[in-house]
Amino acid sequence: MEDTVEDRRDGALRAVAAERRRLTDLAYRLLGSLADAEDVVQEAYARWYALPPQRRAEVVAPGGWLTTVAGRICLDLLGSARVRRERYVGAWLPEPLPGDGAAGDPAELVTLDESVRMAFLVVLESMTPAERVAFVLHDVFRYPFPEVAAVVGRSAAACRQLAASGRRRVRAAGPPVEPAGERALLVREFKRAWEAKDVRSLVRLLDPDATVVADGGGLVQARSEPLSGGGPIALAVAAFARAQPRIELRECAVNGEAGLVARLDGAVVAVFAFRTAGGRITHVWGVRNPEKLRPWA
Repeated sequence: MEDTVEDRRDGALRAVAAERRRLTDLAYRLLGSLADAEDVVQEAYARWYALPPQRRAEVVAPGGWLTTVAGRICLDLLGSARVRRERYVGAWLPEPLPGDGAAGDPAELVTLDESVRMAFLVVLESMTPAERVAFVLHDVFRYPFPEVAAVVGRSAAACRQLAASGRRRVRAAGPPVEPAGERALLVREFKRAWEAKDVRSLVRLLDPDATVVADGGGLVQARSEPLSGGGPIALAVAAFARAQPRIELRECAVNGEAGLVARLDGAVVAVFAFRTAGGRITHVWGVRNPEKLRPWA
């Protein structure tokens, strides 16, 4: 039986709606914020439905049109974000995603893979807006450079150079992450040593050149500068544990990998993500900004 005009229209609507997950995936990786990503997707759909019906019907690939629009919105936001973050109090970290992507988690909106790990997102933050968009579109989402060029507004050759520059930044950030089981074990041991205020065990778990970066956004107390060195970090963690005995630590998936959540009187007050290498913890990222902890409420 031949499809009716109404059947074709309904099919087109379903196809457009099905792009939402992929667009959110893209926008979160580009912006490091689930809230901002959802706003971008909403704006992209608003622009789509603002087109005259005849114009929408002429679009051969609605998904590609939506991706181009969402990518351009993200590029503009990244440019303005660099200015805003110059005024940000302390370090700016990406918004952590709770859970493992299971149904009911806010993270079910985003596909959890290596490209949303906190370590990867932090490297993306070091890129220029154009680098980040070109690299993520090509290396993560596998868009060909002519399509990347349509988003970035530069030639395909220029986008190829931008993606290559982003790739070098990722390689320079360090070796690949260790197996999930090893990371989870290190995080569990770190939690136990924290709770026991065991400086010796903390030093053993931390790389001598480990760093801790905290993001309070000026809204809560947090170190404004990174803390470096396994020994100083161990002493600081033990001191914090003694000063805040009511803090409850729980193991939890953070952006799809082992992390810790700190609760005070039942409320989430911090989320910690980790990077490990060589059987030790090399980086700890602590997000304390309450505006970035809303999905954890």
